[in-house]
Amino acid sequence: MRTLFSSLALLIAFGTVSRPDVVWGQQPPPPPAPTTPLVLPIVGVPQAGTVMTIEATTPNVGAISGNTLNGTVQIQGVFGGSTPAGRATLEPLTLNLNEAIRRGLAYNLGVIGSTNTERGARAAERNALAKLLPDVSGTITAADEKVSLATLGLQSAQNLPPGFQFGRVLGPFHFFDAGVVASQRVIDLTALRNYRAAKDITNATAQTVLDDRDLVVLAVGGSYLQALAAAARVDSARAQVDTAQAVYTQAVRQNEAGVNAQIDVDRSQVEWQVQRLRLISFQTDFASQKLVLGRMIGLPLGQEFALATMMEYAPGARPSLPDALTTAFASRADLKAADAQVRAADQVRKAAKAQYVPSFAVNGGYFVAGETPSQSNGVFSVFATVDVPIWTGGRIPADVALADAAYNQRRAEYEDVRGRIDFEVRTAFLRLNATTEQMSVAESNRTLAQSTLRQARDRFAAGVADTIEVVQAQESVATAEQDYIDSLHALFLAKLSLARAMGNTEAGVATLLQRSKP
Repeated sequence: MRTLFSSLALLIAFGTVSRPDVVWGQQPPPPPAPTTPLVLPIVGVPQAGTVMTIEATTPNVGAISGNTLNGTVQIQGVFGGSTPAGRATLEPLTLNLNEAIRRGLAYNLGVIGSTNTERGARAAERNALAKLLPDVSGTITAADEKVSLATLGLQSAQNLPPGFQFGRVLGPFHFFDAGVVASQRVIDLTALRNYRAAKDITNATAQTVLDDRDLVVLAVGGSYLQALAAAARVDSARAQVDTAQAVYTQAVRQNEAGVNAQIDVDRSQVEWQVQRLRLISFQTDFASQKLVLGRMIGLPLGQEFALATMMEYAPGARPSLPDALTTAFASRADLKAADAQVRAADQVRKAAKAQYVPSFAVNGGYFVAGETPSQSNGVFSVFATVDVPIWTGGRIPADVALADAAYNQRRAEYEDVRGRIDFEVRTAFLRLNATTEQMSVAESNRTLAQSTLRQARDRFAAGVADTIEVVQAQESVATAEQDYIDSLHALFLAKLSLARAMGNTEAGVATLLQRSKP
């Protein structure tokens, strides 16, 4: 009898005190925690930067004055930065437009940031999928214990048979178990909807990466065009300086010969100095534009480079406005991203409502347990759990309301993106039409101004005109050259803007290269 009670005490101590998580050598896993809905933010994916093109009206003051559309690309936020790669070389780097875009896509901070955001979204998708898959883990436990029976109250037990009492301690005894524990949520609509929402979010971020690549191409291409325009202004200003100097030298010689007055010399000298001031201004602007371009595409710090792609005007065909709108709505990555965000918000709304539905989970494990590994027996346990929400303190209705608000916001954002695309395509067409006509006029005006200057210089050399006519003609040439450069730059930037508006900026750059000289 004493042995019987000692064995009973061993079972009680083993099952309730020394290892409260073990029942007769079986170790069931704890039930999984209830899932919560994946709630999207009220606003969409924040834009860390912007790239846009603007056609500004630039007044020209001179002998022939007029207003021209001067295109410019505005870059804000991360798209203006990069991660510089490599070391600067002593020799200037020859940089064409293709290479500049390739470096921009590789090192621009806008693409790097959106790519890392996509990686985070894919990790969140895998995490959501993990909640639908079984959790399996292995466990090994070995114990060597001695238990005080006084802590169990056995020594003070009442109504025991006369002559029987428990010992003060039990043990030492040994315990060993090893096995596999598994848990699986068989029915959990909330987790399923969360996973579908995570997939849509991943799709949205992938489309955002494509859209950011388009923006980088637009930013780099526009900056390259601006640098080319600045270089053309420098060349034009340098030619004007040479012409003004030649006129001044001619005026000095004629004054020494007594052919003209000192005022002609002074007037031609003033014109020469004005052209020199313009050259200094244009050279500074060109150097600044190169710094902006190099910063954007991750050139090594302090790396000098020369532009190798020169643009030339050549008329070309363009799509009709209806075709451009159709292409834009089918191709724009930002519209696809907004659509994926709407689908994700809808899945989150369904996930929030699915919390009202009971969930079903199965947990179990198989072990070998005994005093030692050589004296172990196989044991198992299986548990089925049904989780029925009865009272959640208003949490589920709050989640549903929040998900509804997010869904409505995403719908509004999607419609806004469609409207913005329509606006950008129509605006790009207006600018392209205007700059095409402006280019034709500027080219003709430049030819006429150059012809006028040649005639004025011939008349001055023949002594039938003074320097006033020459200076006015030279100012007309300077203005016409500036108009031509601005018009050419605005035309190419308008073509690039239309390609961006249609959702195929890289193809637009390829078209520009077909109209260029490498």
